[in-house]
Amino acid sequence: MTQEPLKSLLPKFVESLKEKGRSPATVLAYRADLEQLIRFLQGRNKVLVDQVRPDDLEAFRDTLLAEKYTPKSVSRKLNAVKTFFRWLLAENHIITDPSANVAHPKIETSLPRFLSQLEYRALRDVVRGDTRIAAIVELILQTGMRISEVANLKLENVKESTVKIEAYATQPERTIPLNSPAKDALNGYLANRPKADSPFVFVSKNGKPLAVRNIRAAIDRYMQKAEVPSYSVNDLRTTFIVENLKAGVDLVLLSQVSGHKRLSTTERYLELAQVTEPGKRQTLQEL
Repeated sequence: MTQEPLKSLLPKFVESLKEKGRSPATVLAYRADLEQLIRFLQGRNKVLVDQVRPDDLEAFRDTLLAEKYTPKSVSRKLNAVKTFFRWLLAENHIITDPSANVAHPKIETSLPRFLSQLEYRALRDVVRGDTRIAAIVELILQTGMRISEVANLKLENVKESTVKIEAYATQPERTIPLNSPAKDALNGYLANRPKADSPFVFVSKNGKPLAVRNIRAAIDRYMQKAEVPSYSVNDLRTTFIVENLKAGVDLVLLSQVSGHKRLSTTERYLELAQVTEPGKRQTLQEL
């Protein structure tokens, strides 16, 4: 067993995640969550890996809940913590896992949420002056892309009437049709996109790829301005699925476009959309 600072072990853990083929979004999220943990532990004068005790990790969990993180977010962060300490144990950096018996917060299950036409039109109105975020909002509403897929979308994969989502993690490659609102919004942004060598579509003002957390934060701000603060960027994807089910779009087509591995995943949204029988329409609904 070695006495190493947690801060120096984190990059090695991140590298192990990459070697195992974990998705870029997962790697980024785990690193951010563990950096947050390390800062918290430093505040308790716990710098070395063998100094960490179960009560430190329980205090981290309880502090997050007190800071109004949702139980679901805290549970996700705790998953990162537990994965990290299991790796430390496997690599012989510790002899016992202090995270093993740290309990997850209780999560109340609830149905996914979706925006009404009035609500997503209000959001569309407030982002109109921001061509980058307007394009992102429109892409998710019109194609159902995940936020990580938007962040990782490459210029070479944007065609005249389709976008290609490259294979990642356990997701196979898929192609999604682009309708007129999505194309118009995307073209509006690309005409004003900062000059950059980055292969990614969405970049910051200095030309660096736009991170998932930045996209989420920007859309959250616009949700506030549109006076629909109870929603998140993930609810835009749900809105896409619900509106297409209501419009009678074929379940298999919608499942393929959404990137669901199983048809049963898409079927769960039928109740949310208040649709008793799936339709057979072979074109996506324009929101």
